[in-house]
Formats: sequence, structure tokens, C-alpha cells
Amino acid sequence: MLDISLTADVPLGPFQGTPVTVHSAKGKNAKLHATATCTHLRTRDVVTAESPLNAETIARMCSRCAEWGRWAPPETSLGIFLQALRGLGLVYQLQCYTEPGPDESWDEAEVRQSAALLHSDPAEPAAGVGDENGDENGDEESDDEDWEARDEAERLRDSVLSAWRGAARSLHQAQATVVMFSWLAPWAQPQLTAKQQYLESLRAQATLFVDPEVLLAAAAAAAMRQPELPVSDTVFSAIGTTEEVTTRLRALWRRWHAEAQGGWGRPGQRTYGPTHGIRPNRKGYAQARAAADALVASWESRIQEAAAASEPTALRWVTAQLPEVKDDASYRSDQGFLAVLDDWTIGVLVTYLTDADWATRTLTLRVPQLIADRLLADSALLDCESHDEQPTLTGPAPAPSPIRPGVFDDTPVRGRQPLTADHLRLLRSMRAGADELYLVFSTAGGAEVLPVPVLERRLAGGWQCFLLAGSSDLPADVIEPWVREVGPRPEDREGLWPERVREPHDPLFAEDLALAQGATRAAWLVFDEAQAEPNLRLLAMARGVQDLRTLDGGYDHDGRSRGLPRAVWQGLLAHARDFDLEPFEAPKATGWRNGGSGIPLGVLADVQIYTTNANPRIQGKGHSPFCPHTRERGVVDADDLLTVSDLLDNDEYDWCSKCWGYAVRRLTDTQLSYYRAAHRLHDISQQLDREQGDHDDLDRATLGHQLRELADWAPPGEDHWHTSGAHRWRRIVRELQAKAEAARNSTP
Repeated sequence: MLDISLTADVPLGPFQGTPVTVHSAKGKNAKLHATATCTHLRTRDVVTAESPLNAETIARMCSRCAEWGRWAPPETSLGIFLQALRGLGLVYQLQCYTEPGPDESWDEAEVRQSAALLHSDPAEPAAGVGDENGDENGDEESDDEDWEARDEAERLRDSVLSAWRGAARSLHQAQATVVMFSWLAPWAQPQLTAKQQYLESLRAQATLFVDPEVLLAAAAAAAMRQPELPVSDTVFSAIGTTEEVTTRLRALWRRWHAEAQGGWGRPGQRTYGPTHGIRPNRKGYAQARAAADALVASWESRIQEAAAASEPTALRWVTAQLPEVKDDASYRSDQGFLAVLDDWTIGVLVTYLTDADWATRTLTLRVPQLIADRLLADSALLDCESHDEQPTLTGPAPAPSPIRPGVFDDTPVRGRQPLTADHLRLLRSMRAGADELYLVFSTAGGAEVLPVPVLERRLAGGWQCFLLAGSSDLPADVIEPWVREVGPRPEDREGLWPERVREPHDPLFAEDLALAQGATRAAWLVFDEAQAEPNLRLLAMARGVQDLRTLDGGYDHDGRSRGLPRAVWQGLLAHARDFDLEPFEAPKATGWRNGGSGIPLGVLADVQIYTTNANPRIQGKGHSPFCPHTRERGVVDADDLLTVSDLLDNDEYDWCSKCWGYAVRRLTDTQLSYYRAAHRLHDISQQLDREQGDHDDLDRATLGHQLRELADWAPPGEDHWHTSGAHRWRRIVRELQAKAEAARNSTP
């Protein structure tokens, strides 16, 4: 079993002597642990101290913590360095694919025999040939044995190619890590050399399964355009109408063309048939089948002629850069890199490879002109470039490691180094903090909270900043009490979505708009309860963002959002259906309802509204970031930003009827208090309106008390309210008080 632990002989470079927190039992030689909860730490008297990271400290680490222990936060420079070494990192990669393992137990003779079998044409199956002595059964058994041998040969071929891909990927990861941390090069070089030699031996075995002539013919097939099809030939009348003949012949061409250009199969190993699905005893079937075979044979002849005419001995130099290994943790480890290439491309690489720099994924090939043309024309999988002379692969230029103390939040702020695109690429490649929000500072924008994709885009444009903290760095003394205050997710679904309170005088009225309810949504709307605290950390960071559109992380290469989790968006925004602006609308002179009460918006005027379309002149309804029509994707950069004041000033918006068209930024305590007070005042106004009912039912004492309370309303924690809206508010209260007094006097 390979060792994946951090070992004492690993050079630590600039991290030598970095203080790390250790936990141990009492004793001078006690094992050191990364956490006090390590299962190998069996004592009640745990000693916690700081120790310099050096060979002596590493030698004393317990085996479990040496493999997986968190000796530093994963987003710090030291955390990234340790993650690159341990687990399936450099220490492991230097030990694997240096020699044949248990799964690579084949020998050279076995490979050659299997390759020769696959290069030969399959034996034609017996077609009713036999005699009275039962030779027909013997022929069938021979055929079965032949196909079983071919299946075994194909499995061996696939195993060799899989081992070559795995060894190449491992060498790439090891070399790329050494480039990141250049002080590791002398220590890692012996194992890197062994990996290169074993990779070359696997490549030599893989070439035995590839026929260069087939690769050349496949390149000719790729350049071949669909010829004119004989759809009007009467020999194909057994297929059906002219339309059916056209459909089947086009399908025949597509299938032949895909197989001819995409794999290693020889012409005799391909199977086609436009007569599939037609009874063999149908009139004209045999003639149609023979004509189809002749048509395919003519296509095969054309590509063979094109391959022969291309001067296969005229070779060109081509450099090819492989795709990056996908950094999405949801993928299996074999995705990206060589795994996305088709059989033909893999065959070209193993056959014509002359040099390789696996750290930068750059390969040098010496290929026939026809193959070079196809490589250069098809840029979907490989980034290729042609050269007149043999290119020299120099590898990455020697440079100081971008990962060192002082880049991320592992040193005092005064000692921080500027953040660069290389830092973020390494952060993402280590899958540490890739989905975090970061508090950064720049002279252009001051302090901002941004996701990694936005930081990448800005740095690519020359922007400069340094990193202050990530969401995972928020103090536990602040976050943990908040987690306890929010509490665990209730077992019943009704607890997740409490019934809406509609009575404005109820203390829980408009609770769905509150910040506290947002925290509950962020923590509870998760599949795994362990995600509750990370979501609350993200929510705490995002609440201070002025424009939520800046948190749009875009989409990855497969169309998945790189933004905030949906639960965090629920914590930042409330649904439009819960936000009632009737009290702030102007009163209506006619109609069965008097409309609003004309209450000033006050502190609600600048509350943010997010929608997909706020322009009535642009076709399409406006949708909420939570609407199913937007796939509930949260806020993106292309959304429109309004304010509550904008909503009241324009009644021409075209909103979606399902989501009400927008989402509203959750209200602060002051805004929520004013929203509740305005609804209470509006409710009193409706009660006092003579057109709304009989005054005999009014509780005048209660109304008077409520109006006195509302007259003295002020933002929580303040004694006075001094804004333009305050005077209008008090005037409305006085008018209602006068109306209440008039109603009292008019009652017999």
C-alpha cells in the first residue's frame, strides 16, 4: 500500500519553521495531532501548544494527522502547500506509476500477440458449411474461441491505454506540483525520472495496437465531404420510397463517416446496412444490400486513394497542448486531460510522440501532413500549432513559487503580498476555497467582497488587490453563537416554511422579510446539515455587498453555476409575494377600494429590487431570481437593479404571474420596523374610512393608543426621526387622530 503521509524528508522551503498549533498528551515524545479530537489522541489531559513546522515536528505527527490532519486552514499558503503534498498529492504521485503494479501484470509477448490478433481481419463465420459427421458444430466452437480471444485482446489493449493515460496524468500532476513549489525539484527528481521511463514503456506497448495506415486513412475520411448519394437508383427500391431511401443512405453515410474518422477499425471490421429493419425475404433485398456494400466500398477506396496521395513520408512538426484536468470536485479523477480525447487522437499521440512537457501539458509530434492538417483543423480537443523545425520544449520558466507566506490570510495585513491570477489558479487547482467569498482591498474600490471567478476576471484585466480574509476565516466566537441561535433544521417541512402572518398588528407580521428569517433559510435549506455553518459564513460576507450582481460567479465549462448556493440567495433576498407596498401607494378617488394611504417610503425608498427585466420596452416579462423560468439561479450580472421607489414611480412593469417578477433585498431591523409601522398605520386608516364599514365596531381606545405609539415611532435605538418623510408621517398620524376623534363625536 502506498504511503500518503507527510514525511520528514520533504523540503519545506519558505514554510520551514512556520508555527503550527499541535495537540498532544503529556510527555516529551508524545505524538503530535492536528486537532484535539483526533481519534488517536487517547487522553483527557490534552496539551495544546505551538510548534515550528520542521522535520522533527513532522516525525512526531500521528499517522492519521500526517495524512489528513488540518495543520493550517486550507485557503492559506501553508494549507495549499500541505494539500498539494498529502493525501493523493505529490507524495502519493511520486510513488505510483514508477513500475508495473498489480493491475499491469502483462508482459511484452502477450501485448504483441494481442496486437497482432487485433490487426488481423476476423475469420468469416461458417455459413451452413458442414457434413454429416457434425463438422458444423466444430466450426461454431472455433468461431466462438476466435471471438473470445479477440475480446481478451481488446481488454488488454484498453488496459494498456488506461495505464498510459493514468501514468501520464500522474506525471503531469507531479511535475506541475514541483513547478508550483520549486524547492521540491531536487528531492522529487529521482522519482520523476522513474515515472517518465515507465510512461515511455507504456507508450511503446500502446503503439503496438495502433496501425499508422489506419490513422492516415481516418484523417483522409475526416477531410472527406458527403458525396452525392444515389437516392434515385432503382436498386434501392426495396428500402421504400425515395424519401425513405434518402433518409437511410444519409444515415449510412453518417455512420460510416463517424466510424472511419474516429477510431482504429479497419474496413473489414466495420458494419453498416441501410437495409436494417427490412425483411431479408423482401423482393430486391439482396440487390439493395449488395449495392449498399458497393457504395461503402467506393467510399473506402476514396479515402485509401487520398491517404496514398498524401505522401505519408512527408512529416511535419506539430505541438499539441492537452486540455486541463477538470477542477470540479464533482467529477471523477479520470475526467479531463487525456480522458476527453477520442480513439483516433489517442492513437496519434502514442504513435507519433517525440517529446513531452507534461507539466504544461505540451506534446511534440512528428506526423504525416494529412494528420497534421486534421490536428490543426480540429481545435475542439487539442490546441495545436505547426512548426517548420523541431520545437524545443523548455518547460515553465524558473520563477519563485507564487505560493508563499504573505499571499493569503496567514500573515499580518501589513505584510500581505498582492494577489495574482496564478494564486487563484493554484487555489482552484487545490480545490481549497474555490467557492468562497473573499474580502479584498484595492486602491480603486476599497474593501469589497467578491467570489473567486470575479477576482479572476478582474486580475486578468490588470486590477491589483490584496486579500484580507475568506468566509472561512470569520471568527468562530462570532459565527458559532449565530449557528446556535438559528438552531437545527426542524424535522417537519412545515417548520421550514411557516404560515404567513397577515395581521399587521401581530408581532410576527412580515417576518418573512427579516434578516433573521434569511439566516434560517440559508442554514436550513440544505441537503447536508454540515453545510449550514458554511452557508451562514457566506451569508455574513454577502450581506455587506452593495450590489449583489457582483457576486455572479458565472458558469463552469459544463454550464453549472459557480455562484452562491441557492440557500444563501434565499438568505439574502425575500420573495415579492411577501412584500406589500399598498400602504405607500397614493389613495384612489374612485373604485371599491381607496387604494393606499400615501405613507412616505422613508427608509424603504432605497431597498433593492432584483429582476431579470425591468424595461417595459424590452420583450419578455420580468422574473425573480427564484423563478422556475430562471432555473432559480440567483442574481446574475445581467439582472436589473431597481429600488422600491422605482416600483412606485412606474406602473408599466410587465411581471411574471408566477413569481411576481422580482425579489427584494431583506430588510434591516430599522426597515422592518418601519414597514410594520406603515402597515399598522394603513390598517387604522382603512378602519377609519367611512366607506370601509360602520364605525360602531371600532375599538376607539385601542385605536387611540395605537396612533399615539405610531406618532412616536423612531428607528430602533434612536430617540428621534429627522427626515423629510418624518414630517409627512406625523401629519398622516395627526389626520387619522382627528378622523378618529370625529368618529367618536359622531357616534350617538
